[in-house]
Amino acid sequence: MIKDMTVGAPTKMIIGFGIPLLIGNLFQQLYNISDILIVGRLIGVEALAAVGASSPLFVTLLMIAFGFTGGLTVITAQRFGAQDEKGVKSSVVHSLIASVILSLLMTGITLICLRQLLSLMNIPENIMNDAYRFMFVLGSGLVLIVSYNLLSGFIRALGDSETPLYFLIFSSVLNILLNLVLIYFGKLGVVGSALGTVIAMAISVILCLIYMERKFPLLRLHREDWKFDWNFMKEHLHIAIPMALQFSVIALGLMIIQSVCNSFGSDVIAALTSALRIEQLATQFLVALGLALATYTAQNYGAGKVSRIRKGVFNCSLISLAISVVIAVTVRFGGEEMVGVFIEGGNDHIIEIARGYLNISTMFYFFLGQIFIFRNALQGMGQAFIPMLDSVVELVMRSYAAVVLAHLMGYRGIFYASPIAWVGAAVVVSIGYWMTIHNLRKKLESENVHLSFHHGKNEDETPQTMPAE
Repeated sequence: MIKDMTVGAPTKMIIGFGIPLLIGNLFQQLYNISDILIVGRLIGVEALAAVGASSPLFVTLLMIAFGFTGGLTVITAQRFGAQDEKGVKSSVVHSLIASVILSLLMTGITLICLRQLLSLMNIPENIMNDAYRFMFVLGSGLVLIVSYNLLSGFIRALGDSETPLYFLIFSSVLNILLNLVLIYFGKLGVVGSALGTVIAMAISVILCLIYMERKFPLLRLHREDWKFDWNFMKEHLHIAIPMALQFSVIALGLMIIQSVCNSFGSDVIAALTSALRIEQLATQFLVALGLALATYTAQNYGAGKVSRIRKGVFNCSLISLAISVVIAVTVRFGGEEMVGVFIEGGNDHIIEIARGYLNISTMFYFFLGQIFIFRNALQGMGQAFIPMLDSVVELVMRSYAAVVLAHLMGYRGIFYASPIAWVGAAVVVSIGYWMTIHNLRKKLESENVHLSFHHGKNEDETPQTMPAE
């Protein structure tokens, strides 16, 4: 269902939009956890280590796809917020063209350079072959991953966060079933895990296409809609490329941490793989809130309703603080039991390592939550430079901390890398957001546009025109 987020109570609108995103993200993370659980229990610790050691490379590719397609659909959401039907269709066309090119480039580079990339990550020799086979299958399905992210992004840009949820739930459940069949009955090992992901993603893409054709007349394309406009393409790429780079920079930091981690052997790899899966599941509450805010911000930016943007960001920041405290307490006191589920027969050393990481990282979830809030708000307003700068700061701090502290403290030094990066990135992006809002207000005032920047003022009935960049 199409949802106009430029009217109505901001907090209620964002939370209502975010709940389906949260449920979908939780199902996605539950799949990831189930995948690790199936691999760890049905194949063994070395297979678990192979999947965990190579996963940051897959996450990097996934985040590039997510960032790039997310940047493209920001323009789609802005055109929808401005009630520009022709602009929405043109945005879809240009996004499709750009995504096809990205898919081909990513697939080619990944498959050609895969073994070299894994070697750079310090993958131990005893798990290298499994890691290579796992990543080769996933790399072959990158076009499906890009396609799914783009299509679900179109649907969300029009205010419908529920339908992608249904597809994601279906895909996650199917993925788990396929993994069980391909690993337990098919005896395909880690290849079965990767193949299950690719098949499930292909079915989800088909379902998205069928749904869009039947339920969204606004997204149905005709011959006249395929007119290419290089200036309009540049408008898309102006946001999409920095967002892709931003997400890839974040993922690169994780790859560096994983590379350092890989040098400490299979037990440390397995422990951090398990701990990070738990952390990723817990922080999906923060991720979903940020994603909902991005669409809300994009639509209201397109409609010229800056006061609603400020009000939504302020309220979401407070909600994020409360959520951060709850999940930190939950993970800190329940994480050890969760880690034990991943390892057949238990392994005290692995559990102890994982618990050590979670005891430190949970104290910094507040900073991570604020990153999601301010970064998504900036991206919704089409701001590319500050999120990119923020990501570079995060990369530098995370990488430096991982390398230096691991040298000084052993694998325990890795535990501090992400928390240090979160603090630095949160400071940069929050300052960047307030500077952006301040500059935007000055631009609007110079154009003699009357806007209220008071939280109590309702501006739903009077959209304003954004000043030209």
